[in-house]
Amino acid sequence: MMRRVSIYLIVVLTMLWSCTSKQEKMENRMREFISAYEAKIIPLYRENALASWEANINGTDEAWARSEKATIDYVSFFVDPVAFAGLKEMKESGMVKDPLLARQLELLYNSYLQGQIDTSLISEQIRMETAINKKYSNFRASVEGKTLSDNEVEEVLRNSKDSGELQAAWEGHKMIGPLVSEDVISLVKHRNKIAQKLGFANYHTMSLELSGQKPEDVTMIFDELDSLTRDNFAQLKGDIDAYFAGRYGIEIAELQPWHYQNRYFQEAPEIYTVDFDSYYEKNDPVKLVTDFYAGIGLPVDAILAKSDLYEKPGKNQHAFCTDIDRAGDVRTLDNIRPDSYWMNTILHELGHGVYSYYNDITLPFTLRDAAHTFTTEAIANFFGRLATDPQWMCDMNIIDEKERDRISGESEKALRLQQLVFSRWAQVMYRFEKAMYENPDQNLNQVWWDIVEKYQMVKKPEGRDMPDWATKIHVALYPCYYHNYLLGELLASQFYAHIESNVLTGTSLAGDKAVGDYFRNNVFMPGARYQWNDMIEKATGEKLTAKYYALQFVQ
Repeated sequence: MMRRVSIYLIVVLTMLWSCTSKQEKMENRMREFISAYEAKIIPLYRENALASWEANINGTDEAWARSEKATIDYVSFFVDPVAFAGLKEMKESGMVKDPLLARQLELLYNSYLQGQIDTSLISEQIRMETAINKKYSNFRASVEGKTLSDNEVEEVLRNSKDSGELQAAWEGHKMIGPLVSEDVISLVKHRNKIAQKLGFANYHTMSLELSGQKPEDVTMIFDELDSLTRDNFAQLKGDIDAYFAGRYGIEIAELQPWHYQNRYFQEAPEIYTVDFDSYYEKNDPVKLVTDFYAGIGLPVDAILAKSDLYEKPGKNQHAFCTDIDRAGDVRTLDNIRPDSYWMNTILHELGHGVYSYYNDITLPFTLRDAAHTFTTEAIANFFGRLATDPQWMCDMNIIDEKERDRISGESEKALRLQQLVFSRWAQVMYRFEKAMYENPDQNLNQVWWDIVEKYQMVKKPEGRDMPDWATKIHVALYPCYYHNYLLGELLASQFYAHIESNVLTGTSLAGDKAVGDYFRNNVFMPGARYQWNDMIEKATGEKLTAKYYALQFVQ
């Protein structure tokens, strides 16, 4: 009997040793792969980021050519079929069990999977994207003989009470649509071709799945939010329409898209009595953000030192933040003016910035990134909201306590309006892109306005048949991403609720270093170590939920 037990133990131990040996060999193989990968990818990543930065700053043909080449070099790196075969073998073996190695294997496998197509297809996609980007960057609206930047168009839409002037500015901006629409449709079809060769139904589906999201789950969240916000938004839309009918001296039925104070009705119109712009006219947004982020223990001086903050010819008119090397070179491009929009924007972009800058430098390169793109949007949104928060404005000496108390009620209503307006706009973007990639040959002009009318409750101008969908740069150049902005808003509310209950040492975010410590330790430092919902659960005690957004903004 003892002999049988001994033999049995020997067999079990032999099997365990064999299994352990296989695991050790496979994990060592993964370590070797990562070492070789990092030696080659880090220089390519950095050159790609620097070239893109330079192109967006000065807009020259030479800079765009460099950016195109750098992007091709970077993306082409992932087409290596031998490297992908190795990753596939390691993944299917199930023997890479070390958590950090397994997470890198998951992320790298998805990155290489996207590259398993003919390199000429990738090069062609990048060439098409670069050509379209140049058109957007160099376009300026022509309005009544004047050339207007996006900022200047927004100023007209926000401030003018002349319907003719508003229409001219709105339509002038929309003329970018015909210049790029055919190119964008060709690009959409090209992206779909790539996705289908990789076994996906279309590029939209591929983008979500390879980023760690299930398309059906995202649609379910958007359906839930539609249900939660529809009635509240309809009520507020009635208030908006009544306000603007009075402002412009017209009937509600005469209101057109150019009457809602911005190009897309993606931001809340100023229907309440709080003129936030007036508070920033004599303030420097850059000084304010410098002081604020330092006050919570997340200084941004190093980021701002390398950033490009103000308008100039040929420069990208939008705003973004970029991590050049995942090792401390973080920058933001802006076109700052002293108003509430750009106060929100620079707070937002530096939210991205601190997420990247305060990463864990000891993590492998692949994991020195956000848990997901929408988790960095959540941080950016969390801080961006402060621009119109009376308590924060008081704490930052932008207004005094008397003014804080006077505007608090209206400010709360304005924030609620902003969130609901943006929520409905995000519905448009998500559902239009989904429909466009499912069938790019359908009448996209009509699809766009059908969705706008349903979710934003803004009617199409009589007889209009223009590619207005193509005027939104995100549709062309930041595809299948916009839904992450809204998911980021949900998570921002979840962070806010957790911080308010568990982190704040006083009554204000300003000057509270516990807030910076919380984000650094629980969100920034983990990087991409965990799947995004696992990170959220570790940081807040719950997986992502819409309930805190609803509690905050839906009545």
